[in-house]
Amino acid sequence: MDQTVNGKKQKTARLSVISNSFLIIIKLVVGFYSGAVSIISEAAHSGVDLIAALVAFYAVRKSGKPPDNNHDYGHGKIENLSGAIEAVLIIIAALWIVYEAIQKISAAEKPEYLEYGIIVMLISIAVNYWVSEKLFSVAKETGSQALEADALHLRADIWTSAGVLSGLAAIKLTGYYWLDPVIAILVAGIVFRAGYKMTRKSFLELTDISLPDSEAEKIAGIVDAHVEVIAFHRLRTRRSGSYRLIDMHVVLDKNMHLDKAHSVCDSIEIEIEQSLGHCDVVIHLEPCNAHCQGEACQLFVSEEKDEETQIKCTR
Repeated sequence: MDQTVNGKKQKTARLSVISNSFLIIIKLVVGFYSGAVSIISEAAHSGVDLIAALVAFYAVRKSGKPPDNNHDYGHGKIENLSGAIEAVLIIIAALWIVYEAIQKISAAEKPEYLEYGIIVMLISIAVNYWVSEKLFSVAKETGSQALEADALHLRADIWTSAGVLSGLAAIKLTGYYWLDPVIAILVAGIVFRAGYKMTRKSFLELTDISLPDSEAEKIAGIVDAHVEVIAFHRLRTRRSGSYRLIDMHVVLDKNMHLDKAHSVCDSIEIEIEQSLGHCDVVIHLEPCNAHCQGEACQLFVSEEKDEETQIKCTR
């Protein structure tokens, strides 16, 4: 991977580590000072975000290393694995928040100094919004799943902070302090949902699920746009961290010069990478006489090709 790109990913991941560390400190201080379990639960949420940020930071550093003797396809799967670890941490945090909230309901303690909690939640929303936007931007630019997962963490934190903020304001106005643990449980529900979605996505990518249909259609469109291509089949795709791994069989005229065939393949590979981002494209060439006009051509041709191709190159 381009070292400039990997350096940018590491710098962005480091920013998330710093911001989460700051938010944990101020949330814990105000949470214990005020006795508001919803603020403490938010500190726990930020703690999970910090661990996720550290995992993401390690993942982007490790995944950026070039292929070696033991990893011919590079280290991109480390990013996918980091997403799975982060998902488990999110689920654990959600269960912990529920436990603390139930304990708080039993104790029936009234939180104090709620104005400090309100200020902290406003700061948390502002910081997480800015950092998550940065993470999403770099994740989209580099195709980093680790940074995307980290950004999703912070985006979930924005919504939970907004919920806690609303609850603290309601408690301040109404005096219904039982709202505090109830809000914490609602926060846990949001956190758990985010953990489930990330677990599912990480599992699918670790088991080499194909790229989305929309991306497969883009690949097909690029290949079909080359007039030299008679047919293509056995398109296989998967994802490894920031990279999309793509291979296919492409049918060209058997009389085409090797340098021309190589040029066609190069063009296809370049256009796919320009369209989808970081890719590793492998094309297997197969010969066929495009002018056989009904003569037998001993080559399997995908059923997805049009009638004209089927006439030119029959099964």
